[in-house]
Amino acid sequence: MWFFSDEQKMLAETVRQFARDELAPQIETLDHEEKFNDPAFRKMGDLGLLGISVKEEDGGAGLGAVEATIAMEEMGAVDASSTLSYLAHAILCVNQIGANGSAEQKSKYLPDLISGKKIGGMGMSEPGAGSDMLGMTTKAVKQSDGSYLLTGTKTWITNGPTGDTFYVYAKTGDSKKDVSTFIVERGMAGFSTGKKFSKMGMRASPTGELVFDQVKIPEENRVGNEGGSVKRMMVNLDLERVTIAGISLGIARGAIEVATQYAKDRKQFGKAIGSFQMIQERLAEASANYEAGRHLTYNVAKMFDDGLLNGKEASVLSAKAKLQAAQMATKVALDAIQILGGYGYTREFPVERMMRDAKLIEIGAGTNEVMRMIIARQMLGEIAAL
Repeated sequence: MWFFSDEQKMLAETVRQFARDELAPQIETLDHEEKFNDPAFRKMGDLGLLGISVKEEDGGAGLGAVEATIAMEEMGAVDASSTLSYLAHAILCVNQIGANGSAEQKSKYLPDLISGKKIGGMGMSEPGAGSDMLGMTTKAVKQSDGSYLLTGTKTWITNGPTGDTFYVYAKTGDSKKDVSTFIVERGMAGFSTGKKFSKMGMRASPTGELVFDQVKIPEENRVGNEGGSVKRMMVNLDLERVTIAGISLGIARGAIEVATQYAKDRKQFGKAIGSFQMIQERLAEASANYEAGRHLTYNVAKMFDDGLLNGKEASVLSAKAKLQAAQMATKVALDAIQILGGYGYTREFPVERMMRDAKLIEIGAGTNEVMRMIIARQMLGEIAAL
């Protein structure tokens, strides 16, 4: 991007090399076996990636949305699964504690999360409330000693089966917006993780359920004021959508690189298939659409960092970035499969995995349909709500 500083360019190169050395050699096997790249994840702590957006005084790297998106794209180009787990840890858990936690909470939880000693995640989605975040039914009932009893189930939780620390949303009143946040630790009585889901894509990123059966949560584990979490939740969702768009960019770039090289090497009818106009058209469209998505995503990320976005405008632009990038990546990966033909449909080349991974981002962190709703409501105002 035209505005990348020397430090941001250096970060991109560092993460790109890490992805090639630590992620690329393992991803095909881990995708097939549905296993998590735990050693590589821990090494992200050594690079300062696990606390990328946390202030330096709290032990983090003190960087912003642009740098987080760079990390997502560079790792996503090689291994979207590990990158998704990274996002759930760094953006949905660590960033939230760093931004909203008390001094005591940050001191207690951030060191192990930023170093990679412990893995974090977020508990928001529920079996009956996926896109309807405020329709959650998980409840935290305050007790006479100030503690809370947490009851309910969260589902589709990235890092659920392997995580240690979770940033969990629960109702603490009757209003839809009466939502509070709690830091829940593995090992708390009554807290368990359900089965790990077997998925079409992102198979090396563990996904499962969090089950709370009268879990006693100390009052000091509540983040912020009781009932005051909705605004903070929405702000983090906007950041999540911008940064997860970076994973889509990475998938698209990786697919384009594979397809371009194949078009140079593969011979049909006595010449490279890259000389055929139909192949050129697919590659040119893929490259142009990737660049368009990249400019939108990084410009939105920079606007976040420069303090130019807040409220509805932030929600709309982050929705646009995620919608465009997610749709683009799935199409690019499908076109890459078509260019490779039968080979693209096999596991001999990574494009079939990239397509499976890309599709998840059209669903997770807000479906394409929800992104369109957010955008349309901003365009149409009250008419969209009729």
